Amino acid sequence: MAEPGRLDRLRRRYPWLDRLIRSAGRYQRQYGDYYAAAVTYFSVLALVPLLMIAFAAAGFALGGNPELLDRLRASITESVPSPAMQEMLNRVVSQAIENAGAVGVIGLLGALYSGLGWMTNLREAVTAQWTQQPTQPPMLKRLAADLGSLVGLGAAMAVSFALSALGGGVGRWLLQLAGVERTTGAAIGLTALSVLLSLAASWLVFLWVLARLPRSPVAVRSAVWGALFAAIGFEVLKQVGVIYLNSVTGSPAGVAFGPILGLLVFANLTSRFVLFVTAWTAAAPDNERAEPVTTPGPAVIRPVVRAGGPPNGRTLAGAFGLGALLGWGWHRRHRR
Repeated sequence: MAEPGRLDRLRRRYPWLDRLIRSAGRYQRQYGDYYAAAVTYFSVLALVPLLMIAFAAAGFALGGNPELLDRLRASITESVPSPAMQEMLNRVVSQAIENAGAVGVIGLLGALYSGLGWMTNLREAVTAQWTQQPTQPPMLKRLAADLGSLVGLGAAMAVSFALSALGGGVGRWLLQLAGVERTTGAAIGLTALSVLLSLAASWLVFLWVLARLPRSPVAVRSAVWGALFAAIGFEVLKQVGVIYLNSVTGSPAGVAFGPILGLLVFANLTSRFVLFVTAWTAAAPDNERAEPVTTPGPAVIRPVVRAGGPPNGRTLAGAFGLGALLGWGWHRRHRR
């Protein structure tokens, strides 16, 4: 029996390494890169109309509180890594708020069309990573389910952004009441609070995506650690994205197409990361399900007898020669 290789020994010794390798295999088997490409396309297609609709509604709801609206806008633009992308989103958001009344039925229908396409592809991608059996529900039922998921994800993102926007303001207000807002400790504490609130907001969104987005929702407890892994990794991904996009946008092509290139790269990396985290969550020992083994049917043995054709001349000559040789040997033995 062959000895296990070094990688096999490491996988037996370190369960986390074994889980990462199994997650990568699941990601590849379930066509993660292809699903990520589809999600990236619909993400770029749906981003601008969805943001315009969302901020037009926010402009109506928060028209009397411009400070809170500015914080909400800042929390959204800070979630993207590139300054060029932040500037582009700021222009889109500002235009949506200033022209909230002009965003009418046509804009809403366009946002729904692109948003449903994005949600359908994201949902199918996450479902595939959970290795759930694909289902084909009726079109109206599927559209209603995707619309409900889109609204649910929008609500989760709104709560997370509001938590991030309100948390920093509340912390700053408490520090001002205590009279220590200008101290070094207060600055460090406020920064730590902002990071924790950002992680909590991302954790809330990823928890919803991992647990409630698949076609067959899974238990929330199955996705708690995966959502935490996703929230921390997303913050790291944003920092890596800053370095990468700053290096890319330094070229002449990057200056001309910087925001679009940045948006495509960031959306694709985020899509791949979300799908890999889904595969990592599904690869947990508590979540893995043994695939049913199909019992083979009874074996049927049918012997096949094939009749040969008539002997040819060579065969007859050989048989005649063998008979003659045997007869000659028998004759000599009896003469003795």
